[in-house]
Amino acid sequence: MKTPPIVSPQEWEAARQELLVEEKQLTRARDALAAKRRRMPWQAVEKQYEFDGPEGKASLLDLFDGRRQLIVYRAFFQPDVFGWPDHACRGCSMVADHVGHLAHLNARDTTLVFASPAPQADIERLKARMGWTMPWYTLTDDFDTDFGVDEWHGTNAFIRDGDRVFRTYFINARGDEPLGNTWSYLDMTALGRQETWEDSPEGYPQTPPYEWWNWHDAYGDSAEPAREWLAQTRRGARPPTTS
Repeated sequence: MKTPPIVSPQEWEAARQELLVEEKQLTRARDALAAKRRRMPWQAVEKQYEFDGPEGKASLLDLFDGRRQLIVYRAFFQPDVFGWPDHACRGCSMVADHVGHLAHLNARDTTLVFASPAPQADIERLKARMGWTMPWYTLTDDFDTDFGVDEWHGTNAFIRDGDRVFRTYFINARGDEPLGNTWSYLDMTALGRQETWEDSPEGYPQTPPYEWWNWHDAYGDSAEPAREWLAQTRRGARPPTTS
């Protein structure tokens, strides 16, 4: 193994500052990409889908759990996947291990769920074994085929306007690697982080950063500013567009 040179603290800091310029460029590029995602057109979901959940049958709309946005990760846990029935796919299991506390996503009116063909009894057993707590539903129809996740894992983002559901973005392959924390999930959604510094279309819900952040066991309705925007939408206002 050929190691880098050993340098003084001053030389090390100079090298770090040089690389920091490129890191900041990457951060700005990532923010610009997220801004473009917020301007993506929406695809109307006209078909009805049905899932099995811990409380029985559920529609795609039910998966939102009353929130404005939904993120669905298609995990491979089924009889033809290596590791069955004790484990899900190794890669999907790593994704599950990286999921942060969902209270922070929920505070931004966003729900994250996993979905697999495996029956609920097997899913609940797997979650207990691995210490996972995210909602996890059973696929029962063509949802995975229709949304590009029948042969490979992937993450779909949706938004709703009342009872109407729209697909807003899709990430798969190595694009899934950064996902898992609150920020990366919000950055793939139509509304983003909903913070005032973001470049978002006019009318999108935004509040100052830090002000909405909270301990995961201390969130309440007052910590969910996107709900007021949702209530306005339900009273007849149309969702913001970019036309």
